[in-house]
Amino acid sequence: MKVIASSIRKGNIIEKEDGNLYVVLSAESFHPGKGTPTTQIDMRRLSDGVKVSDRYKTTEQVERAYVEDMNFSYLYQDGDGYTFMNAETYDQIIVPADVLGDQAVWLQEGMSCILSIFNGVAVAIQLPARVTLEIIETEPAMKGQTASSSYKPAKLSNGQRVMVPPHISSGTRIVVQTEDGSYVERAKD
Repeated sequence: MKVIASSIRKGNIIEKEDGNLYVVLSAESFHPGKGTPTTQIDMRRLSDGVKVSDRYKTTEQVERAYVEDMNFSYLYQDGDGYTFMNAETYDQIIVPADVLGDQAVWLQEGMSCILSIFNGVAVAIQLPARVTLEIIETEPAMKGQTASSSYKPAKLSNGQRVMVPPHISSGTRIVVQTEDGSYVERAKD
């Protein structure tokens, strides 16, 4: 379906003239005082992960691929990839590791995710904004270290490292932002 370049948003999937699919990483419109308004689109080719940047006139037509977003639950990982199940139809789909990229570390068994499906193949994933994980290793709190801006490193139950406030200790469950892996708050159990 053809749409104007200025209507493209992050997460959209477009099909270029070369027949490849690209997921939009960022789209920014520029309106100079003189000259033609343009839209700068940074995207990643789904077939091999190569990042590409294109500039279009804001009114230029771009082919937006018809992608269906569906809810899936994460089941497990094996040699083939990551297996997800459609909660309504119980159909299972295997998602290759390169589609998940570095977001794979935040997956938890039973987690509800949104998969973007194009011609029966998962081309993108949207994780929940936050996950709750337990801290398995961190330095003890230093007496008198009350400055709110001072953070210390901690290791999470999924193996990731995150910076946490000094009052957080091992065994504490915390909420982490999946987009950048940053500490949000102590989990409310």
